[in-house]
Amino acid sequence: MRLTVIGTGYVGLVSGVCFSELGNDVVCVDKVSAKIDMLNKGRIPIFEPGLEELVQKNKNEGRLRFTTDLTGAVHDSDIIFIAVGTPSLPSGEANLSFIEQAAEEIGRSMNGFKVVVTKSTVPVGTNEKIRNIIQQHTTCLFEVASVPEFLREGTAVQDTLYPDRIIIGTSNDTARKWLTKLHTPLTDNIIVTDIRSAEMIKYASNAFLATKISFINEIANICEKVGADVTQVAFGMGSDKRIGPSFLNAGIGYGGSCFPKDTQALIQIAGQMDYDFKLLKSVVEVNRDQRFNMLRKLEAILGDLRSKTIAIWGLAFKPETDDVRDAPAFEIISALLRKGAVVRAYDPIAADNFKNHFQGAVEYCVSAQKAAWHADALCILTEWKEFCDTSPSVIQSWLKQPNLIDGRNIYSEEDLAGTELNYYSIGRPNMNKGVRVNDPVLLQ
Repeated sequence: MRLTVIGTGYVGLVSGVCFSELGNDVVCVDKVSAKIDMLNKGRIPIFEPGLEELVQKNKNEGRLRFTTDLTGAVHDSDIIFIAVGTPSLPSGEANLSFIEQAAEEIGRSMNGFKVVVTKSTVPVGTNEKIRNIIQQHTTCLFEVASVPEFLREGTAVQDTLYPDRIIIGTSNDTARKWLTKLHTPLTDNIIVTDIRSAEMIKYASNAFLATKISFINEIANICEKVGADVTQVAFGMGSDKRIGPSFLNAGIGYGGSCFPKDTQALIQIAGQMDYDFKLLKSVVEVNRDQRFNMLRKLEAILGDLRSKTIAIWGLAFKPETDDVRDAPAFEIISALLRKGAVVRAYDPIAADNFKNHFQGAVEYCVSAQKAAWHADALCILTEWKEFCDTSPSVIQSWLKQPNLIDGRNIYSEEDLAGTELNYYSIGRPNMNKGVRVNDPVLLQ
């Protein structure tokens, strides 16, 4: 099939490349010429395992190309995917300006029947707006559909090629047939709904997963007070098929481009309908506060943080990505700097992106060892394999004071055996070694 994908961010680029891998002719369009030039030279503007190899393969085999010419791409395609950004406005609502601009340009470029598919995450009712905008700029027949994405950064290629399910929102038989044919090579679990339900499924899914994360973090906080181990609790919970084990890893909260944005957007959608989504508001509040547990533990151990050197391992919101959007590191490092701490940070991939978004006085190090060297404490914020593979005894030899706050619970009792580290993780009080920190020191 002949496809156009508008937008070459995570969703658009990964989707377009994977569609070409299935044998379709794909044109990826972006208005940022520097990004298109980079892609045409074989360089990938995002870090995503396995993506670069697929780009090169499908470019070389003639199924994939990149351009700024939206009109030409629309002319040459049967199905057009809109995969542009929908960032949050200050109110929490989704900014639809890029969606609206794409719809207008599609309408102006129509030269025959097309199926226009929204892959971006959009509020309920947006596809109707897209239809109205396109109709204002064309006399051609077309159909609009919603196919929300469920990609996880770091595993986006795998998630696209081997999805749990495909959601197709449409009331048109032609659109249903075309989109079912396109996605059948990926899975036989194709669910067809009306458009508004498809739009809501994406928000509801992300809100539920965010709720699981905040819930297990609340359980972890209780575990620290009652002497239970949250990893064992989560395993027992997750063994119940009604609950499942995914997204039950206690830590410092969720971040990234989806959960923070989508939870806030769904709260706003509910509010516009005069519904107070109290549960989801609490999920957001819990998530933000969870980030400061590390600081409470640090202050309990070190007291006044002024002039203390704190090493930070991990700036990306999760491993296997360079994405720092809404990463916990922003608020944690900001709070440390406000308290007068000296912050040294290291991330295998994301340091440059973090620098571009953070103006604070942070020393960025070229290795994990340099960040930890003679520091008063080390905080682990991202569970990169490099950190998981570093022995706690080695970490102890690098630090000036043997204080380790494991915000991702990457170490076990066996890993810590024989060390003299003051060690604190999340929700595992029986593994704590050193100063008692169960009585929180509240941030000022």
